[in-house]
Amino acid sequence: MLLKSKGVQHWARRLHIYVSMALLLVTLFFALTGITLNRPQWFERSEAMIEHHTLNVPPQHLFANERRFEPNRVALIAFLTQQSQLRGTPSALDVYTEVEQGRLLVGELSLDFKGPGYNATVFVDMTSGEAEIETTDYGLIARLNDLHKGRNSGEVWKWFIDITALLMVLFVVTGVCLLLPKKKTLKTSMQWMTFGTALSLTIYFFAVP
Repeated sequence: MLLKSKGVQHWARRLHIYVSMALLLVTLFFALTGITLNRPQWFERSEAMIEHHTLNVPPQHLFANERRFEPNRVALIAFLTQQSQLRGTPSALDVYTEVEQGRLLVGELSLDFKGPGYNATVFVDMTSGEAEIETTDYGLIARLNDLHKGRNSGEVWKWFIDITALLMVLFVVTGVCLLLPKKKTLKTSMQWMTFGTALSLTIYFFAVP
């Protein structure tokens, strides 16, 4: 059988060892955050850290187009990030204006910044340039939990999770491949796999509401 050949076994052993070591800390991370996700009441803060502050936004960041009173999104976000140490991914701008005879009567602008375990809301009065900023830090455990779920963590981290999952599958497949030539060990392993599968299905059908 091809899977039992020396060449396949050699590469399966190498891949199994190298992939297991590459995933050592990552596997521990996902295992431990699985517990923190399952038991949030044991770990998460009872109260999040909320901070409020204000700053003045220069007119050139608020009015890229004076006729339509459109904000300069790139410059505005860069200014807010630099001045207030905001982090996370900024949302689209929500802009409301009332203009009469070319004069801005009411101008309101808002956006959010979202990251793992973090949220910030920004509200800007476009007539005065005053910005009100509220930041919420939910703590280290909440940040790790969001990273586990890939929530507000960016596209690069999502790809990291996908690649990690594929490597875990490769780790399992190479482990099974290494068991094939060992008849006694394979038989015992299959019994444990059957037991684990049966136990999981029993818990699911009879214990899960």
